[in-house]
Amino acid sequence: MEHRPNARLLIADDHKLLAEACKSILEPRYQIIGIFTDGRSLLQAAFTLKPDVVILDIAMPGLNGLDAGEQIKRKMPLVKLIFLTMTLTAEMAADAFRRGASGYVLKQSAAQELIVAVNKVIHGESYLSPLIERDTVSCLLSQGEPHRRKITGRQTEVLQLLAEGMSMKEVATILKIKPGTVAFQKYRMMETLGVKTNAELLKYAMQHQLSCA
Repeated sequence: MEHRPNARLLIADDHKLLAEACKSILEPRYQIIGIFTDGRSLLQAAFTLKPDVVILDIAMPGLNGLDAGEQIKRKMPLVKLIFLTMTLTAEMAADAFRRGASGYVLKQSAAQELIVAVNKVIHGESYLSPLIERDTVSCLLSQGEPHRRKITGRQTEVLQLLAEGMSMKEVATILKIKPGTVAFQKYRMMETLGVKTNAELLKYAMQHQLSCA
């Protein structure tokens, strides 16, 4: 993707003030075509507005940033993804790059790093916040997909919505499936993950950043 001063950017973060701050940093150089506070709204907007770069948080309601980014990248492979997050772990950064990320920026460094990250990814390079061990991330990527990702993409969506306190009927409405299908997916998740209670399932969701609670 060639560099253009008016490259089109989407920003998604459930903290509106932070999203607006990112906009103020980037707007002098790039065209901000939308700000969103949840993953599902971002997903719909990305397919409609066709941005060059999407800057997105990992922990967002409705649909987390990792899953939203992966779905965007699958349908729009030329889009560049930059994850903006509080999570410093190399494991999470590696997962983001597995999902199609070109950049991974820590929120505490965004004021200094965001323009640099956007410029690099537009030029076809990658960007990783210096506070994260690059060698560790590279090692994790070379090891391939971690075995702990056992549930399907649809099950992840169901789990996130349940973890946010929605009923099976509400989840079914959002995902446009039958309540019985939600119940079946929940049962299969518990079976796959080897958990027996709702509390254990919720713990798994929180450990994998599937809940903004």
